[in-house]
Amino acid sequence: MGGRSLVICDQEEGYAAAFAVFLMKKKEFAFQVQVCDDLSQVKAVMKEHPVDILLVGGSYPAGECEELQAGRLFFLEETGRQGNEENVIYKYQSGEAILSAIICQCSKEDEAKDLFFHVARSRQIRIIGVFSPVHRCGKTGYALKTGQELAASENVLYLNLEIYGGVGGYFPEEGHTLADALYYARQESGSLGVRLTTLVKRMGTLDYLLPVRVSEDIKAVTLEEWSGLLHQIAEQSIYDVLILDIDEGLRDVYGILRMCTEVHVPTAGDTAARAKLMQMEEELHLLGYDDVKKKMVRKPKLSGPGGRGRTAAGESGAQAELPGYGRRERAEGEAELSECGGKRGMRLKKRGGHGMSGGEMN
Repeated sequence: MGGRSLVICDQEEGYAAAFAVFLMKKKEFAFQVQVCDDLSQVKAVMKEHPVDILLVGGSYPAGECEELQAGRLFFLEETGRQGNEENVIYKYQSGEAILSAIICQCSKEDEAKDLFFHVARSRQIRIIGVFSPVHRCGKTGYALKTGQELAASENVLYLNLEIYGGVGGYFPEEGHTLADALYYARQESGSLGVRLTTLVKRMGTLDYLLPVRVSEDIKAVTLEEWSGLLHQIAEQSIYDVLILDIDEGLRDVYGILRMCTEVHVPTAGDTAARAKLMQMEEELHLLGYDDVKKKMVRKPKLSGPGGRGRTAAGESGAQAELPGYGRRERAEGEAELSECGGKRGMRLKKRGGHGMSGGEMN
């Protein structure tokens, strides 16, 4: 067995299988994952190859657990009581929270970076800014739809940089936000790429961060901080494309647009929309941002079925599908694990008596 190994052993087999599926959805996760439901299976795996991380849940005798050997050993605690042991993790919480706890402990010994694949950049990351001076033109729907289309063949991350991102509309109400990513980027510890794996949510194949909940927080972000965030994502993450849904109320908004490799401008065909776009272009020239003007690609709003408007990327489709994705995907990993707590966890067929390789979880 090549590569690094993570083994999950739990008497509640559905739980272990669900958490394995959650981990395998992490494209950047640098481990082969195996599932066992008995310590004898774990010991058999250990005879075949070293185990780098071992998660043990259930009421196994302490004497048997002492015989286990792994680079990192964590116990999944069912009661939720707080203990002093750093290797004890509460079992019935979201997959993101469990992975975050593992990363936190590994970070103390500078091992967290080894949990994920290291990216060797052979080309510049593509940064698509979506911005428009025209309101109600389907900007966010266009940005999400574009991100989903690109995510079919590339690793794409969508960031909502709006003052009021509309949590509860396109996006679920709970979870980590862009503010958390900015916090870790400010630390400049080199761990943002690792932290992103616990912060992002998914909309189909598209990764995204929830918008900032307090408008004043995003208004206070400086151009230097935005630059640091984007630079660290480019250097430390797996993403090939960033989609920035940009608000006109941000500080140094033209400076943010300047950092983009291209700027998509959803608009409309009426006189007022054309006038706003012309004013923006004149202002860009006046303030010395002609380079931003050259990057702009207009995305006209077209007439859809039944007279409903849609952008060139199909806003009507986005409006119909994307909010559903937000509701359906908001607890990816969380629903699976919480259901396991109620004995309804999904079950996957194991290979022999030696657990199951993550490659078999299709």
